Amino acid sequence: MKKFLALTAAQRRTVIAAMLLLPFTAMLLQVFGFRRARIILIWICDLRSVRGGANPSVTLGGETDFYGQAQETARLVSIAAYRGSYSGNCLKRSMTLWFLLRRQGIEGELRIGTRKAEGKFEAHAWVEYRGKVLNDTVDVGERFAAFERNFG
Repeated sequence: MKKFLALTAAQRRTVIAAMLLLPFTAMLLQVFGFRRARIILIWICDLRSVRGGANPSVTLGGETDFYGQAQETARLVSIAAYRGSYSGNCLKRSMTLWFLLRRQGIEGELRIGTRKAEGKFEAHAWVEYRGKVLNDTVDVGERFAAFERNFG
């Protein structure tokens, strides 16, 4: 609780939002499946109405870079997943992060990849911002073959 109270008010709101969104996302996936759950989250989010809500980290050649804010949001979702009552799997955590980024006006990419390890098929999800991994190790794209289609 001490660490939670040490966060800024905005950070606490993000952690609480993630704690609520993780089980909500799980329910959406269970009831509607991936494609419809994603559409529902986009509908709830309505990216157009929140553009400009993000605070840019850096401006690169006239283009705004929100990487620092995206990293911070990923860190806060991780805190919510590991300290909250529901952690979810990689897909639920990644969809929650992707949704929160969209709410901040940051266009993250929800990536899904697969691999065959020791004769078993495995799938994994993560979020990238401008090709940089936010909620996994930087080599996740080497360990899992990502689908060409960007889901975010």
